[in-house]
Amino acid sequence: MSGRVYRLHSTLELPLEDVMDYFENDPDLPPEVETVDITRRNNTLIIKAVSADDNLSKYTPTAQLKASVTENRVYEEEPPRAGAPNWGEEEEEIPSELVEFACFKGDLETVLQNTALQYPMFLVLREIAMLSEKGTLTAITEESNELQATRIVEGEVRAASVEVVENPQQNGSSDSGVNWRDNKFIS
Repeated sequence: MSGRVYRLHSTLELPLEDVMDYFENDPDLPPEVETVDITRRNNTLIIKAVSADDNLSKYTPTAQLKASVTENRVYEEEPPRAGAPNWGEEEEEIPSELVEFACFKGDLETVLQNTALQYPMFLVLREIAMLSEKGTLTAITEESNELQATRIVEGEVRAASVEVVENPQQNGSSDSGVNWRDNKFIS
């Protein structure tokens, strides 16, 4: 399998426990990835590909997914809005818990780092995106010499397309800029 990732943007958020469960349940990884190493450094989660190819030097950095880890309070029912009148009723505490979330947010260099095994790790990220109930994953990739658009919104695959234009400057007016050569205010 060969492929390449050209553009990627992610706003995915999912419970850290779901990410860990996904990898503990022995998922079907792409053939180029033997396994993954998961490391947590403070509030950063790093999921690094371990190559199945022995010819890849041990000094070659393989692709890794990077997520920030945040703690959010999750309520069992909707909390009351701030400023809403309570008319003398005693406030009941709504049951809640603190949940750690893995946030895969950013563009290609932020979320999917390094180029060795980058496309196979994109496929892993795409599977993680299918588990997410919050956020989107959009990407333009190439596989078997064909461009492919990917768009996953809140765990559902959505329609996406790639538009190739001959001259992107034709879409906007070329007269909108300042002509510095003939500017009468600059002498």
